[in-house]
Parts: sequence; C-alpha cells; structure tokens
Amino acid sequence: MREFFRLEAAGGILLVVATVVAMVLANSPARGLYESVLALPLQIRIGELDLHKPLLLWINDGLMAVFFFLIGLELKRELVEGELSHPRKLILPGVGAIGGMAVPALVYVAINWGNAVSLQGWAIPAATDIAFALGILTLLGSRVPVSLKVFLVSLAIVDDIGAILIIALFYTANLSLGSLLVAAGALVVLFVMNRRGVGRLSFYLLVGLVLWVAVLKSGVHATLAGVALAAFIPIRPSGPEGKSLLKSLEDDLHGVVAFVILPVFPLANAGVPLEGFTLAALFSPVPLGIMLGLTVGKFVGVFSLAGLAVRLGWTKLPEGMGWGSLAGVSVLCGVGFTMSLFIGSLAFEGGGLAYDGSERLGVLIGSGVSAVLGYVILAKVLPRGERS
Repeated sequence: MREFFRLEAAGGILLVVATVVAMVLANSPARGLYESVLALPLQIRIGELDLHKPLLLWINDGLMAVFFFLIGLELKRELVEGELSHPRKLILPGVGAIGGMAVPALVYVAINWGNAVSLQGWAIPAATDIAFALGILTLLGSRVPVSLKVFLVSLAIVDDIGAILIIALFYTANLSLGSLLVAAGALVVLFVMNRRGVGRLSFYLLVGLVLWVAVLKSGVHATLAGVALAAFIPIRPSGPEGKSLLKSLEDDLHGVVAFVILPVFPLANAGVPLEGFTLAALFSPVPLGIMLGLTVGKFVGVFSLAGLAVRLGWTKLPEGMGWGSLAGVSVLCGVGFTMSLFIGSLAFEGGGLAYDGSERLGVLIGSGVSAVLGYVILAKVLPRGERS
C-alpha cells in the first residue's frame, strides 16, 4: 500500500511538470513545432487492415489503453480481495463517489442547458485524478493518516468505474457490427483461456491486441479494450513464487504508467494557446460549467452524500478521519485533470466541435483551484505530528 501511494504521488507531481511544459510550448515560438509533432501522421498497414492516425490520437487511443488496462487490473484486484471486496468498507467511498459524479454533472448541465453541443461535455467535471490528488496529499507528509489516503484511493477507483461506464455508454461513434463481432470473439477466447488456467502473458497480449484493434474499428472507444482485457487476467497465484499474473503485471506497469504514459498525455493534450483568449471566453458556459463542477460540485457531492451516509448510520468515518479532513479531501476530489481532459477530448471530438482549448483551460483551472483549496483545508485541520 505504501509503495502504491509513493508511485502515484510521484507520478502526480510529474503530471504538473508535464502540464507546465505543454503550456510553455503552446505559448512560445515553439508552438508550430509542437502542433506539427502532434499532427504527425503515423500508419500501420497489414493487408486490408489500415490504422492511420495522427500522433495525438495514437497517444489518446493507444497509450491510454495501457493506462485503462492498469485501471482494470486494479479494479479486479480491489473487487476480488481488496478494499472494495468488503461491502461495509465500500459504502463511504462508494456513496461519496456517486455524489462526486452526479452533482458536478448537474452543475455543468444547469449552466449549459439549451445548447445541445455544449451538453456533450456533461461528464468532464465528474472525474477525479488519483495520481494528481495523491501528489497533493504527499505535500502534507506524515500528517496524513493512512485511512484518509485509503478513502481517497477507494473513492477514485469507484469514480474510475463510473468513468468507464460513461465512456462506454455515452461516448461511442457509429458502431461497426463486424468489428464488434470480432471483439466479442476475442472476449470469448480470453474467457476460455482464463477458465483453463492459461498463465502465459504472451497469449493474453496477443488476443488483447486483436481486441484493441477490433474495438478501435468498432466505434467504441479503444481504451475500453484495456479494461476488458484486464478482467480476464488470472488473479490466482501461479508460478514458483506463487505470485499471480495480475499482480505481476500491476507491479510492472505502475512505473511505466506513472512516469511515462500519464505525463505524455498532458504533454500532448494540455497545451492551450492563450493568444487572443479573453475573460469572456473563459467564463463562457463550457469552461465555467467545468470549473464550477470541479470546484463546487465535487465538494458538495462528495461531502454531502458521504456525510449523509454517516448521519444515517449506514457507515462511519474511518479512524483518523474527522469532518474537517473529509471536507478537505472532498475538495481535493475536484482535481479531475487527466480523466477530465480525456473525457473532454471524447466529448467534443465526436461532435467535430473545437472550443479552442477553453474546455481544457476549464479543466486546468478547476483542478488547480481544487488542489490549492484542498491542500489549504487539510493543512489547517490535520493535527501536526500525526503519524501514518
């Protein structure tokens, strides 16, 4: 658990660095080169199979599929034998996560009501970036109790489940029946391999590659192939060391995702040119809905529903957590960042609409304000000298 927190926290700090670099590149003489590199076309062709995309989409559809694969591995482990396998422990972060997704979405919808195109972004402020949020928590050192970290991680995992469902249900393009049938066939093969106890990683990766290509061509977002593949990776111990393939993959991928894939994503997506940008544009409905959804909606949703669950006697605050720390971490959940940027790219890419970076700027400002306020509140309410 401590190793997980250390990796996630360090990755969160690196996300900030990558974002700053992206903003500098997008607002400097290097802007042309930066945009040209992201638009660089890359093609893989094997017979009739033709994958032709700019570098930006290879990052968003390819590298992020690996990120979602890791999320899927973590979800499976947590549901089978982790914090989420105990219903009583799941109530508080689960209820908080539901509020933290629903209220920000309602805030955004209320502000953008009447504009069908803008409403496509309703899910942008519903996400929480676990790496970034944990990075903020580490700044408080040993004052942060483990129970607070576990609550944040559990809530973010439930939030990830919600984000996966939202992407699958609401952000799909025109569906290709043939590609969906190929994907379904790949899932059947993975199921049979899992039931027969196949333990060779290469077999799973080969079928997983077929699954990814099929999902990519189907109209369903390709990153969901990573989650689907993870569901069939064996969690039963095997091999001479008695370690499961799933846990071995988690260990191997955490560093790659935290220090390579996640920083590359904001480096490619967070660069917003500010030339000609006005305050009126910043406070237009889309960015305003995102900012208020993250800063106000997240706090209200997480704190009120989690607090209601405690008041109704459904659960209780974990040892080491008080109402002040619950408020602070509820604000910190407004750090949407990576997941919000990702959902934003899906929301307006499908509709062919470009908001000139205003939705990305809304994510960056909303996440930044939530990070600062969450840190200030927790720094004030957490007892000094408390040990984790």
